[in-house]
This record gives sequence, structure tokens and C-alpha cells, in this order.
Amino acid sequence: MNSVNLTPCWFLPRGATVLAVALLVAPLFVFADEQAPRRFYVADIKSATELYIASRTDDDGIFRIFDPKTEAEVALHFVKVHDPVRQISDVEYFACTDFEVVGEKGKLYDLDFWMRPDGDKLVVYDEKIHKEPRRSFLYGWFKQPRYTFVNDKVVPLYE
Repeated sequence: MNSVNLTPCWFLPRGATVLAVALLVAPLFVFADEQAPRRFYVADIKSATELYIASRTDDDGIFRIFDPKTEAEVALHFVKVHDPVRQISDVEYFACTDFEVVGEKGKLYDLDFWMRPDGDKLVVYDEKIHKEPRRSFLYGWFKQPRYTFVNDKVVPLYE
């Protein structure tokens, strides 16, 4: 009876075949341990924004931010996160919010927050005053923008 050698690599000795197969398969196990970056969704962005705001809010519910334009600290109460929140890139997320000036009903600031992933959560790395409150004789309080966005980059309106 004829026997056929079914060695996978006919040109290698039997021991070398095992080594060759191990070297080919080993990289697959390395990639299997690496995880794809976590995807973050609307609820994640809003939650990260609200958690950050809560961490910066004192026991009286006041969020304080330094206004570089007026060179003064502003005391605010958080109102809401605007819809929509956005993913700017693979590693950058954005949320816009409303804050009311403490003791001045209807006088709103619009603050923007930028976030990046840190493990399995989003972390705020920048905040800016996007719109400041202005008063109109006819319309009352409105929000005057300080900058706009061009291709998701901040572009100042007045300097």
C-alpha cells in the first residue's frame, strides 16, 4: 500500500512545518486582543457633557467660567444641552449648551464643549463661550455669537 505524506508544507521537514504554521497564525491572536475604538453616541456625548458640568458646579448649583472678553468670572446655572450634538472626527466630539446668568431670568450664555475619548468614556478637554447675552429694546434677551464654525473649526466673528 502506498502512503502519502500529507505534511502541509511539503518542502519543509515535519518540525519546521509546525513552526511555520505557528508563525503564520500568531499574528492573528495579537489582532484578536486589540479592540476597535469604542463608538460614542448621542446619549454618551450628552452624558459626558452633563457629568463634566456637574463636576464643575458648586454646592449652590453655580457653574463658574472666566470670560476672556470681559475679564470677569460669570456665575451661571445649567439649562440644557442643545440638539444636535456632534462627532467632529474619529476622536473628537462636541456639544453646545445653554446656561442662565444667576439671578437674571432669560439672560443666557451659550457654552461649547469639546471632548475626546479616554478609555471607555468621553472627557471634556476644552470649553468656550460661544454666545453672550445681549438685550434688545424690542425683543428682550438674545444670544450674540462670538464665533462661527467653518469645517468644524472655530472662526472668530469680531476681533
